[in-house]
Amino acid sequence: MPPVVQMRSVVLDCPDPRALADFYAGVLGGTVTAEDDTWVTLEAPGGHRIAFQQAPGYAPPDWPSADSNSQQFHLDFDAGSTWEALEEAQEKVLALGARPLDLDDDGGKRDWRVYADPAGHPFCLCRIDHS
Repeated sequence: MPPVVQMRSVVLDCPDPRALADFYAGVLGGTVTAEDDTWVTLEAPGGHRIAFQQAPGYAPPDWPSADSNSQQFHLDFDAGSTWEALEEAQEKVLALGARPLDLDDDGGKRDWRVYADPAGHPFCLCRIDHS
């Protein structure tokens, strides 16, 4: 079946679009462009596009929660195939301003760790076996 549309971008609400775009540019690389103070876009390598939209009264999602302020979605990032690569990625995202939400990898049984970006959106760094 042919597609009806093509994916353009994922859009994150936030209080400061430029600051959040800069954070994700530090995580993913790419080019940040601003239409104005309320809409900023990151063109990341691989053709991925994330946009950041100013949302007055923004409140970050609670993680992990299923009540009134629960997360709507989260982003997963491939941090490499080894625990060392995951550790290195963790150091870098924390230095960029991420906040740890759940770093318990259950003794190596769980291949991801959960963080919040500076605006409070959850995201995961995942250890992916590329073999």
